[in-house]
Amino acid sequence: MQKHKMLAIFLILVLLMMCIYKEYDNSKYHLITSHYQINNQLFLRIVQITDLHNSEFGENNNDLVNTIENEHPDMIFITGDLINSNNEDTTIATTLIKQLSQICDVYISYGNHEIEYEENYGIDIKDLYEEAGGIVLEREYVDLTINDQNIRIGGIYGYCLAEKYLETNEADEDECAFLSAFQDTSAYTILLCHMPVCWIQGDSLEEWDIDCIFSGHVHGGQIIIPFIGGFYAPDFGFFPGKLQGLFESDDGSKVVVLSTGLGSNEWIPRFNNDPEVVVVDMD
Repeated sequence: MQKHKMLAIFLILVLLMMCIYKEYDNSKYHLITSHYQINNQLFLRIVQITDLHNSEFGENNNDLVNTIENEHPDMIFITGDLINSNNEDTTIATTLIKQLSQICDVYISYGNHEIEYEENYGIDIKDLYEEAGGIVLEREYVDLTINDQNIRIGGIYGYCLAEKYLETNEADEDECAFLSAFQDTSAYTILLCHMPVCWIQGDSLEEWDIDCIFSGHVHGGQIIIPFIGGFYAPDFGFFPGKLQGLFESDDGSKVVVLSTGLGSNEWIPRFNNDPEVVVVDMD
């Protein structure tokens, strides 16, 4: 009974905090930049943003664009959910892509909101994003040579379960076919994948031969409680622990870069959770 009372008190406090912050949009949050280093001899600087959800940081997202431009990236990754699936207007997303593509190449993978948007409105998001100047990779990849190093960059929306789960009908056959083809290279492989759970809590990072995965989706737990961490994340559940940063494979040869993202869920504001731009130096 005492535990139920404590849980009720906790939930009431959370609701009060949500009410206090409900009137604040993301433009009133302090935009932070997180820097990470991955040792792989590529000599490449990547900026990742994710989960914008139609948010704006300054007029026409100028604060966000300036933050990214000041990092002097070699390429920019956007790992899904630029838009909200229940809002047909894509102006914020496409305007941002146009601005960022003036800095360097912008590679984009789908999030669940892009998938749902296409289902809701019958509009091809890939066409819109590419007309704005982005390079959209949805179960596609490109091979590049940068600084005399071969790199393969791909994008996929999905859970990316290993092929062994095909036997139990848990894995998706098309996803497995793409990932199998994607990893079949001697080049350094970078995958943009919106959904992180199977890479971090499952065994996908060990099973697939992919060097680096950039991901988002979980918003750092949306509400971050001091000394505890994220309150809730889809697929991870309540109080799942660390929900941002670098996550390495057992042997340290592969890594997931997980960002808390920029925007909010439509019904829960971010709390104690500043919007994040990720900068990764590969050297």
